[in-house]
This record gives sequence, structure tokens and C-alpha cells, in this order.
Amino acid sequence: MVLARDFKETIKARAGRDPAFRKELLREGIECLVAGDMQTGKTILRDYINATVGFVELAEVVDRSPKSLMRMLGPSGNPQARNLFEIVAYLQKREGVRFRLKAAHAA
Repeated sequence: MVLARDFKETIKARAGRDPAFRKELLREGIECLVAGDMQTGKTILRDYINATVGFVELAEVVDRSPKSLMRMLGPSGNPQARNLFEIVAYLQKREGVRFRLKAAHAA
């Protein structure tokens, strides 16, 4: 358990001082979701939110409770696409980035 706490603190510290790291963390989370890896995508987005905006501020923006958002992005959460896209849109806006999909040939 201590390892997980140290890891989360490390993520938060790095995100606080490294804008490129924050952007890549957000990109990786979105990319996992688009690729169908919901568990990893939700975990990365949860880490990103905890390290940056926090669930309280995000909840105010998307008009949901912080607990609801935490459950939604938790291991057994099953967010509706509308909710997930609203979260992703706000996180991109807050980070000052806009990710675009590009078609690639599957391996």
C-alpha cells in the first residue's frame, strides 16, 4: 500500500512541475479509452484528475458529485459516453490542448 501512495504523490509532484508530463498523461488516458482499454484509461484519468484539477473542482464544472465521478472512474465504474466525453472535454480545455484522432493501420 505504501508503494501506491508514494507513486500517486510522485505523479502529483511531477504533474505540478512538468506541463509536458501532464499533457502526455492526459493523452495516454484518452488513447487507452479510445483503444478500448477502459480500465487503464479510467485509472490514468483518475490519476491525472487527482494530480491536477481534483474531483471537487471537476464535479462543480460537470455538475455531478465528486463521489459520483470517483465511482465512475473507479475499477467497477461504467461511465456513460456522454459523461466521459464531458470530462475529457473539460480536461483538455483546462490543460490547453485538443487531441485529434488519426487513423492508423491495425497491426
